[in-house]
Amino acid sequence: MGLTGKFVRLVCVEFVLPMPSPHPPMKLSRLVPFAAALLLAIASAEAAAKRILVITQSKGFRHGPVTRPAPDQLCLVEQQMKELGEKSGIFTTDFSQDAIAVLTKENLAKYDALFFYTTGSLLPAGDPREALLDFVKQGKGFIGTHSATDTFKDFKGYTSFINGSFNGHPWGSGGTYGFVSHEPKHPVVAMLGSEFQWKDEIYQYSDYDPKSVRVLYSLDMVKSSPKRPYLVPVCWVREFGAGRLFYTNLGHNDATWKDAKFHEHLLAGIKWATKLIDGPATPNPDVQQAEHNRSVVAFAASIAGKDANAYLAKAKSNAAWIADVTAAANAASKAQDAVGNIRDPDAKKTKPEELDAQKAAAKAKRAEMQTKFEEAKKQLVVALEK
Repeated sequence: MGLTGKFVRLVCVEFVLPMPSPHPPMKLSRLVPFAAALLLAIASAEAAAKRILVITQSKGFRHGPVTRPAPDQLCLVEQQMKELGEKSGIFTTDFSQDAIAVLTKENLAKYDALFFYTTGSLLPAGDPREALLDFVKQGKGFIGTHSATDTFKDFKGYTSFINGSFNGHPWGSGGTYGFVSHEPKHPVVAMLGSEFQWKDEIYQYSDYDPKSVRVLYSLDMVKSSPKRPYLVPVCWVREFGAGRLFYTNLGHNDATWKDAKFHEHLLAGIKWATKLIDGPATPNPDVQQAEHNRSVVAFAASIAGKDANAYLAKAKSNAAWIADVTAAANAASKAQDAVGNIRDPDAKKTKPEELDAQKAAAKAKRAEMQTKFEEAKKQLVVALEK
């Protein structure tokens, strides 16, 4: 029996059922307390289930996990969210790939949380966008996965809220990378351990403020390639007004959405965002700075052909040294990028009579930038060995 009302009125009537002799009659009234308890338990369970609006619309790049096989079929992310809610009993789901239709103040009032696996600008400027932020400020939850940070790049309110905007993915979907948990006992990440490996695509961000969020795990640059001299946060939580935000960058690959460990992690994030469990959300910029320094050392040691572990202790104890290494690493990284950004002319788009000259120009420019990179590498090695 489904109970949809908030209250159930129980009427106790004593009946006597005829029973074969020699047994005495059984009074049905004895069963009423048990039935009442069962009904109340069912009502309580239904009342406790959170209602989540799942948005998987792509106004920019469309990822495989949010591509519906047909208009009347759920995509992989929707399927997994539906099953996770049903199996856990924690939440129910409604699905949409039409943000303008469903992200209204009136419709949002029906829900306890929003889930985003999205790209692009989903809503026009003005009230519709503000309604989204107000929804969380007023005490509701927000769960963002993967490209939720590649959404509303033209809306500063949103990028500040989610605390980042997609700025490339040097760590592609075909690679397996190392991750370090900054708080292994936090309920949102406790199932992952203090460090772990995962195969997925990992973003780097612009518009990121370390003072706004509590990062729970980051890319472990010592155990990942390519190496870059900066922090790459991957999962974080924050309080936003009276509401909560949980974000994980994992989720590009289909395999992630089918992984039982990821399901456990995602469910914990949903429970935290909807206030069914607690865990700290105070920003941890000092922790992030320490991980940033580890990334600098990993990059510098790689350039120098050294073992990063030999320098990690020094990064913690010598502020002047790590500042010098950081400056040299940034210069080397910029020079390295300059080399990689030079492209040969496209033969299909270049006039035949100009092709050889443009190729020669690109080659000369590449050689110039490579020379600057080699000099920057030498300066980095000097700083590392001070």
